[in-house]
Amino acid sequence: MQADLSPVIAATAQWLTRAFPATGGALASALCEVQARQAVTVAAWLRYPTAMDAALLDIAGPGGSGRLDWVTGADASLGDDTDAPWRTWVDEVVASWAACLLTDPELAARAVAALADGSHGTAAPDGFRRLVAPDDSDRNAAALLRHPDLLAPVADLHQNQLFDRLNPGRTLIA
Repeated sequence: MQADLSPVIAATAQWLTRAFPATGGALASALCEVQARQAVTVAAWLRYPTAMDAALLDIAGPGGSGRLDWVTGADASLGDDTDAPWRTWVDEVVASWAACLLTDPELAARAVAALADGSHGTAAPDGFRRLVAPDDSDRNAAALLRHPDLLAPVADLHQNQLFDRLNPGRTLIA
């Protein structure tokens, strides 16, 4: 049985693109969304590498966007949207790891390479090209989504766990 991570991936990517929206029109929004979804997919597959891990997530639930909203200050501007059902599917750790990946293409490339250890398939690195090798149009469209200073409060939440997942026993913080 392969548990489905798509609700967590969709909700967490939506949270990221709402918290750090595209800077431009419809094409920029689409490029921003693709980058968020690629980062969240890699993060989710690393966080829940086996079908059993994903099945346990189905039972326990991902936790929701509450703390992320608070950390980014979004909770003050959400109004009635705080009760949107999709927000319960946001995974804080996955969002934090995705934020780390979005701000560091080298780390993103290492994370994509590490996917071979899980059971979600071995996606070719070019399947995550917009994450690991963004071009100028990708960077321009997702200027807020890839801005290290803006993403720092989210990335810092669980950054050490990502580093430990990619390099067990070693911390990468300098």
